[in-house]
Amino acid sequence: MSDAGPSAHEQAAEIRKARFGALPERVPFEDMVEGKAVLPAYQAVDAYDPDALAVRFSCLAADPGL
Repeated sequence: MSDAGPSAHEQAAEIRKARFGALPERVPFEDMVEGKAVLPAYQAVDAYDPDALAVRFSCLAADPGL
């Protein structure tokens, strides 16, 4: 076989590179995460507000009095 030129695969790669350019640089994992302080022990339990449940769960179909 004679080398008549670039293959179809190589041509497609050249077209993609001309159209889209290079990929952006990778972002390190350390730059994608954020550290946050957690609540001290039992503060989440002590901060429970039973009246706030009505705000989050107000559905007439769930009312057993209907």
